[in-house]
Amino acid sequence: MSPITNTPSRWQEIKVLLDFYPNRMKYAAIIKAQYRLSAFLWLIGLAIEPVIYLVVWTTVAKERGGVIGGYTAGGFAAYYIVWTIVRVMGIGLNPWVFEWRVRQGQWSPLILRPMHPIHDDFALLLGDKVMDIVWLIPVVSILINAFKPDLNPTWWQGLAFVVACLLGFIARTVWMWVLGLITFWTVRVAAIFDLYFAVELLLSGRVVPLDLLPTWARDMANWLPYQWTFGFPIEVMIGRLSPTVTLQGIGIQLSWIVVGWIIMQWLWRRGVRRYSAVGA
Repeated sequence: MSPITNTPSRWQEIKVLLDFYPNRMKYAAIIKAQYRLSAFLWLIGLAIEPVIYLVVWTTVAKERGGVIGGYTAGGFAAYYIVWTIVRVMGIGLNPWVFEWRVRQGQWSPLILRPMHPIHDDFALLLGDKVMDIVWLIPVVSILINAFKPDLNPTWWQGLAFVVACLLGFIARTVWMWVLGLITFWTVRVAAIFDLYFAVELLLSGRVVPLDLLPTWARDMANWLPYQWTFGFPIEVMIGRLSPTVTLQGIGIQLSWIVVGWIIMQWLWRRGVRRYSAVGA
């Protein structure tokens, strides 16, 4: 007779996750709904950054004959209004949270759970975004009425934008985990985090569209994950990419997710062993 095992099958694990995510997302959405005013004001504050970029670049475009790097004033308006949506949808777990978890011993109960802690982070973040979408609607409507963007996406661009945003969020969250797990070995990580975000700021399409960067910077951005979590979804929505290029970009997003997941799992297994050995 074969020994009895309590190890769950792959299908059972999937079924648990399918039950877990909706319930955890609902919990996160309910909690965030309790702080409607603060959340709405947070979104308004978040919209200030793209408005500054938008005003600067539309002014420059008008002074340069109306077009810079293929962007008109209306094109810049479209870019930075979609920027606002992508920025909110792409927000992942701050890597400083990992430092806090180590310092406060928060990993101890998380490690004991039968489910990988990244699923809890994913579910809570996705639940937050359900409410963020609701509050984004008036913010984006105000920006559209104020700046009149050249934004006329087709049905496939709208669908591809949703997919690209979701994959960009997943990729960014996975890589935030990769970055955050460094705290298992050292909590002096401020310099590493600051360098990571400085490069992301410059090469993601956040400050300026990638088409306006020097050639060497665009080439470098193609080999890093940043633009695939930020600039790529924007360019899909504003119609600067063909269907073929869009599909290739989605494939690259999936590749970065797979690579990040493998590295994250490798770091997680070794980090947990080290954390348990230290007895934090």
